[in-house]
Amino acid sequence: MSKDRRGKPAGAFIRRRAGLLLHPTSLPGPGGQGDLGPEAYRFVDFLQDCGCSVWQMLPLGPTHADRSPYQCLSVHAGSPRLISLDLLARWGWLEFPGDSEGDPQEARQVHLEAAYNGFRRRATGEQQAEYDAFVQRHDWLEDYALYQALRDEHQGRAWLDWPAPLRDRHLSALNEARRRLAGALEQIRFQQFVFYRQWHALRAYANERGVLLFGDMPIFVAHDSAEVWAHREFFALDETGSQQVVAGVPPDYFSETGQRWGNPHYRWDALQADHFGWWVQRMGSQLELFDLVRVDHFRGFQAYWEIPAEAETAVDGRWVEAPGEALFERLYHEFHQLPLVAEDLGYITPEVESLRRRFALPGMKVLQFAFDGGPGNPYLPHNHEALGVAYTGTHDNDTTVGWFDRIDEQARAHVRDYLGLDPQAGMPWPLIRAAMASVARLAVVPMQDIMGLGSADRMNVPGQTEDNWVWRFTWDQVPEDAAPRLAHLVRLYGRESAPPR
Repeated sequence: MSKDRRGKPAGAFIRRRAGLLLHPTSLPGPGGQGDLGPEAYRFVDFLQDCGCSVWQMLPLGPTHADRSPYQCLSVHAGSPRLISLDLLARWGWLEFPGDSEGDPQEARQVHLEAAYNGFRRRATGEQQAEYDAFVQRHDWLEDYALYQALRDEHQGRAWLDWPAPLRDRHLSALNEARRRLAGALEQIRFQQFVFYRQWHALRAYANERGVLLFGDMPIFVAHDSAEVWAHREFFALDETGSQQVVAGVPPDYFSETGQRWGNPHYRWDALQADHFGWWVQRMGSQLELFDLVRVDHFRGFQAYWEIPAEAETAVDGRWVEAPGEALFERLYHEFHQLPLVAEDLGYITPEVESLRRRFALPGMKVLQFAFDGGPGNPYLPHNHEALGVAYTGTHDNDTTVGWFDRIDEQARAHVRDYLGLDPQAGMPWPLIRAAMASVARLAVVPMQDIMGLGSADRMNVPGQTEDNWVWRFTWDQVPEDAAPRLAHLVRLYGRESAPPR
């Protein structure tokens, strides 16, 4: 791989762009969360109205009960909760579901099962061939389907708590499970086919309108996931599958005791001996879904924080080096260009910065982090660089209104002074303007900020275990002037790149 090819940024960063950050679960609509149906298409139209050409979101995988998209049951599968029942009805595979009484997830499952039956009865030959090709093309699907069916059979218990022959993947036990659960396996395959079919239709609609879809790939994998169960050889586990060390980060801006994520660490020596085939497959799945991908916790590819499994906090961890350069060399050899953004927030060493720059990966500049530490603070707009993404805040931050209300008056005065504001000026629009004015090629604003919402509407509070990931908006909450106001800034600072409708 030549240095010249590695040194070029992804095509999305050739020109200036603007985007909004909104996870699809936060979209309006029926049911307990947003989905890939009509409201997702309406949001693409809204992006165009704002002059934005990027829709950033969080990971799309099926989640555990806490709904965290960063602890998914699979790194390849899409969440069945994002499947639009409306679209299934439009395809003729489901009678229009309407409103259902009782538990919405149980009702959704009933509808998805009915849609599978409708597909078997009404699918055209072309649609059946499309389904067969999908199943054949996605090698990860069989392990995921069996894992999910067994997890359902064991009332949602983690694979570590299954009977040993299933936990340890004895061939005879797996073959018997495939026979016993054949119907459930087919349902799960069908749901993934539907998710991918709906996703690709949405992506095509967005791309036709000049909008890129910007995804998010956590560096680590949930212990209770299909990939860890199916590939224990690549994870730092003992003979029973239990963890001896777990992932996290040391004390930082978000937490005085650090963050103990609990994910298993990789056996990087085993991954490298396999020429990083597991990572090649994982990256391939991301590039099938997205035009851009944010790599969460990029610094873990250079060195990761290893915490004893028995430790209650992340304080007593240690840094361990990882073969990030060898991994990215392999990925570039396979894919030739990687449209990645490195999440390089927190404690970043010169070695991490060198790894990011070697592969020409844009980093992140969060303006809420900019106003302490003096004029050398790298998050201040005058220290930004073109190969970067400027944010007012991320899904882990407070909203800009909430952040500005929370800092003390001296800090607010400093923010106003730097931005050249009236002494009584408030937020969020001055910070949005600063993001749009940044030299960073991409500027992204959370949806909550252009709506002017406060702390009650933030998406996630790191370290908090409840009430995260559930925020949703309604269109009547969006101020009438939000889209034209943002569109003006997008034009003013040369970020308008989507063609007009």
